[in-house]
Amino acid sequence: MRKLSLFIAMSLDGYIAKPNDDLSFLKLVEKEGEDYGYTQFSNSIDTIIIGRKTYDYVVREIGATHYDNGQRDIYVITRTDKPSLGRTTFYTGNLVELVHQLKSQTGKNIYCDGGAEIINELLLNDLIDELIISVIPILLGAGTKLFKEGIPEQPLQLVAAQTYDTGLTQVHYRKKR
Repeated sequence: MRKLSLFIAMSLDGYIAKPNDDLSFLKLVEKEGEDYGYTQFSNSIDTIIIGRKTYDYVVREIGATHYDNGQRDIYVITRTDKPSLGRTTFYTGNLVELVHQLKSQTGKNIYCDGGAEIINELLLNDLIDELIISVIPILLGAGTKLFKEGIPEQPLQLVAAQTYDTGLTQVHYRKKR
């Protein structure tokens, strides 16, 4: 069975975005030639689940090929029907059913790239198998929290922890089953 992984960055106080979906704090740790393991991670996946706001931001700031490189299926979770674009599907159905369906198929792993509503829905339904969280050395004090109240207790096992000279610390946990 395929696993669903979260690979995301947050501030030390747990925010994945500043107010107004501002991600500028991520620039604090940008370093030429350093991708914090993203390339290796992306080679292990062939499916991405992403919220529409996060998708729109990445397409606007980086470009659509960041996700749709022709070798992955992308499911943009949205409330608005839109036609598919290449391998990008704008999905308006039940997220839990979609994840169960994707996990039962053959293929590489599945990557959830946010946003917070989707992540928390997946955690609420115990569907995330591993979490790779990069902690940015900043306290934001406000914005969009990664973890909301109400998710059930979920024991985790540390896979790895790594520090970088930019101050970023990355922790990798796997669900204890």
